[in-house]
Amino acid sequence: MDTRAESMQRWERAEIERSSVEATLTPDAALRVSPDTLDRYAAPSLDTAFPLEYAYHLLGNVHGRRILDFGCGSGANSVLLANRGAHVWGVDISEDLLRLARRRMAVSGRPDGASFIAGSAHDLPFPDGTIDVVFGIAILHHLDLDLVWREVRRVLKPGGRAIFQEPVRNSKLIRFVRSLIPYRAPDISPFERPLTDAELQRFATGFSRWSVRPFALPHVQIGQVLPLVRDYYQMLYRWDRRLLDAMPRLAYFASIRVIELTK
Repeated sequence: MDTRAESMQRWERAEIERSSVEATLTPDAALRVSPDTLDRYAAPSLDTAFPLEYAYHLLGNVHGRRILDFGCGSGANSVLLANRGAHVWGVDISEDLLRLARRRMAVSGRPDGASFIAGSAHDLPFPDGTIDVVFGIAILHHLDLDLVWREVRRVLKPGGRAIFQEPVRNSKLIRFVRSLIPYRAPDISPFERPLTDAELQRFATGFSRWSVRPFALPHVQIGQVLPLVRDYYQMLYRWDRRLLDAMPRLAYFASIRVIELTK
């Protein structure tokens, strides 16, 4: 029988292999972050309909703060965080993606805007209580939540915050049907999976306070894959916000959560 350590080694090898594929699929031309994108995430409003904008709204004033870009990948968020004046540390298990992250910072005009470290999210290379904000976009669903919960709490300063955006699939029927479909894209690891609201609630245990906001009802998900509808995704997200505000019980069917936790 595998030990926990052996399971983690297999898990992380799979993530490194997935990340290598992701790196090969990222063209150099896509690395530069445009001024329009920098402006978009500089100060989003509270009532934004878009999950990533809401995550950046939650950041508030992070000028001079030490932020961990958790599972930074190719550094797309590292550039945006540096643009907000934060001291950014990016951690990822993939050296291939970290090379892209360094290039992205350079071509986006911020060659010294972040420091990148290769390391495991299950064993972060930081002392206790040294991080003001852990910021992670679509990362928890790749990981062992118990180990990550321990590490996030460990590295955060007292009163520090963690902000995550994650895919969620609550429906047992949909999860079962998806499990019957053998296809898996090459840049998806065998261990990643959408989370559930119950898992996020357990992850919040031990934090002094937490909040969550749902996004992306099924019409948004469908619109993102239909060519004739894809151009109208902004309108779909705005409908999404109105529906969720008017009928909060629909949140069960929403496929994205943005969660903020305070140590």
